[in-house]
Amino acid sequence: MGHGHDGHGHGHGVTATGRHRRVLAAVAGVSAVIFVVEVVGAFVTGSLALLADAGHVLADAGGVALALGAALLAARPASGSRTFGWARAEILAATVNGLVLAGMGVYILVEGVRRMFDPVDVEPGGMAVFAVIGLVGNLVGVALLYRARSASLNLRGAFLEVATDTLTSVGVLVAAAVIALTGFSRADAVVSILIGLVVAPRAVRLLREAVHVLLEAAPPGVDLAEIRSHIIGLDHVQGVHDLHVHTVTSGLPVLTAHVVVDGSCFHDGHAPQLLDALQACLAGHFDVEHSTFQLEPAGHADHEFATHH
Repeated sequence: MGHGHDGHGHGHGVTATGRHRRVLAAVAGVSAVIFVVEVVGAFVTGSLALLADAGHVLADAGGVALALGAALLAARPASGSRTFGWARAEILAATVNGLVLAGMGVYILVEGVRRMFDPVDVEPGGMAVFAVIGLVGNLVGVALLYRARSASLNLRGAFLEVATDTLTSVGVLVAAAVIALTGFSRADAVVSILIGLVVAPRAVRLLREAVHVLLEAAPPGVDLAEIRSHIIGLDHVQGVHDLHVHTVTSGLPVLTAHVVVDGSCFHDGHAPQLLDALQACLAGHFDVEHSTFQLEPAGHADHEFATHH
């Protein structure tokens, strides 16, 4: 006997990223302006650090645009072939975002090392001016994303990228000052290498978290043994198996389980009340509001496929 219960009537609503679409659109616009300004500045001054920062900003703008597009797709309703709608598109966007960041990090490191052996004359005054423009733009982006940064993987990724851009703009300013004061042109390459070292680990972290969701692993902080213990502790529950918890997209954890109950529940009309108790237990203790339970009598598991456990 299968039963599904969901406190939201099986509606998935607007995703965490979707609630901040305007913020993402504003940040994407700011990033696009910074990119154009810094590319012009890189060609005018000959600065690799400025060009690397512009490339990173481009990756960030693309990532934010992906997140925004995914949020719009995720808001589309579910259908017969896509039962959760397009919600998982947000995680796919986060994966692409992480890959782009990783690629940019490798490029910056390789080009920075090459410039260490083959330095290029850089005009520090213009380099500083364009870096200041980039810094101001990035600070605007950080301010826009600060409050929303914990809402989803995409928003956290966008915040980390803009915050990283802010640091790299500071690094470009430092390099410009060193070159202006000492004539040490390799400072431009040194800062480029440092930018790569900052970008790479953040990209790896974002990729790891996105892949964790794609592999349908249990959400961080979810203890399956504790969930099992709470379910078994309810009246009329004899056991639980086929317990699975995964995340469809940020802010949407899903739980399914086969719950073995007293045989009397199927005869005295108690099953609906037990379903309510199960759902309330999960939502109250573990913040899992979308749950599906199959109630079954003792011995039913003996007839299930071997893949069930």
